[in-house]
Amino acid sequence: MAGHSQFKNIMHRKGRVDAQRSKLFSKLAREITVAAKMGMPDPAMNPRLRAAILAAKAQSMPKDNIERAIKKSQGGDAENYEEIRYEGYGPGGAAVIIEAMTDNRNRTASDIRSTFTKAGGNLAETGAVAFMFDRVGIVEYGPEVGDADAMLEAAIEAGADDVVSSEAGHEVYCADTALGEVTKALEERFGEARRSALIWKAQTAVAVDDEAGEKLMKLMETLEDHDDVQNVYANFELSDALMEKLSA
Repeated sequence: MAGHSQFKNIMHRKGRVDAQRSKLFSKLAREITVAAKMGMPDPAMNPRLRAAILAAKAQSMPKDNIERAIKKSQGGDAENYEEIRYEGYGPGGAAVIIEAMTDNRNRTASDIRSTFTKAGGNLAETGAVAFMFDRVGIVEYGPEVGDADAMLEAAIEAGADDVVSSEAGHEVYCADTALGEVTKALEERFGEARRSALIWKAQTAVAVDDEAGEKLMKLMETLEDHDDVQNVYANFELSDALMEKLSA
């Protein structure tokens, strides 16, 4: 998770999210459409759809775009996407998990493999690195909703397993099967969550040197840029010096 969090922090500080907003909206809309198509179009009855809408709101996606993506799922013109997980090793031996949504499995697999190879890593078989991660639920709140003690107390009562609080806010972790209940309990106390999702959380972080770290960040960036890639997770940890350099 360290690699995933550091990557997001760096890209946010560089303002890259704004520059890629159109592509980001397309990915968010795709997840909303697929979630609504697989379940019910009502977010109150469909946890995955609700999580997708929360993610869209967090990126300031217009309400019209969200509603259009839901309506698309109910029409006959909705594309058929296949969900695939890729796993591999990046520079420095870091483990990487990619969640993709594609209408062309061969194209996506070829692109992902090529990206790993160019970065000095290698794509592995499914299951090759997943054992180094836990599939968990995460519910996020901003720091303004309460202090660390209040969040910890509420999280325990809600059935969560762990809480990480910082200046940026609160991250509440729970079993993947408990995400819906934990989110509901926390929202009854603190209001709508900033994020509620299933993620791959690294069990331990692998420290990499700065040379490998720069290559890893380029790999993460390239993977995130791919149209078919929805989420990327990794288990590496960067030095503070490299974090500052990459954020500049």
